[in-house]
Amino acid sequence: MYATERHHRILEQLDAAGRVSVASLARSLDVTGETIRRDLDLLEGAGVLRRVHGGAVRAGSGFELGLQERTERNSAAKRAIARAALALVPRTVPASVALDAGSTTGALADLLADWSPEGGTTLDVVTNAMPLVLRLQDNRALAVHAIGGVVRPTTSAAVGAATVEGFARLRPDLAFVGANGLSASFGLSTPDEREAAVKAAMVRSARRTIALVDSSKHGEESFMRFAELADIDTLVTDRAPDGDLAAALAAADVEVVVA
Repeated sequence: MYATERHHRILEQLDAAGRVSVASLARSLDVTGETIRRDLDLLEGAGVLRRVHGGAVRAGSGFELGLQERTERNSAAKRAIARAALALVPRTVPASVALDAGSTTGALADLLADWSPEGGTTLDVVTNAMPLVLRLQDNRALAVHAIGGVVRPTTSAAVGAATVEGFARLRPDLAFVGANGLSASFGLSTPDEREAAVKAAMVRSARRTIALVDSSKHGEESFMRFAELADIDTLVTDRAPDGDLAAALAAADVEVVVA
């Protein structure tokens, strides 16, 4: 097993349990404890996790993975969420959707790249995510609108005042937004202040907001809140929320779709 694959497996186990031990990782990956310790040191240096006695825990809420790393994590869940989200896109009438930057919205864009409407209608797609523009531009059934701004290398998303103003001038029928955290008390959150401002503008602009959030984010709180639970209409996720989060979503009248 290559080191990159091993690191991916370590992060998957960390996402599932919140904590991993050197001994259990060595057994499940069939390598020595010393190899796992080196892996954990490298991943801690990258800011992905924090070493503790005998293993590691998740990194603090302010850390943000790059887009490629996020795309590779929980990929099956994100594809399932994207398929469920695609079913919410109208196919029989002219409509417009806004797509947030991120790995789960990227999975939805992959499906929209081959999407076709009924009756020759056109779907307007608005996004500030440069990779999504490139993925969608060749589909003649879509009219792709790119919202400009200063592009963040971490997420390849346009941010800043021009981006916020661009969304404020629009009224898309649906907005599909991602989040780094979804919690009962803090709502939807993300690490970067500029991205939070853009996400908030997107939520305000849309007639209906649909959050695409995989279950590894349930109960998590990142640095900047961009929406209350009451600000979203639908949550599409891969596992039904439980406990306080489930109760808070119900109280906020949020429809939950489990992919």
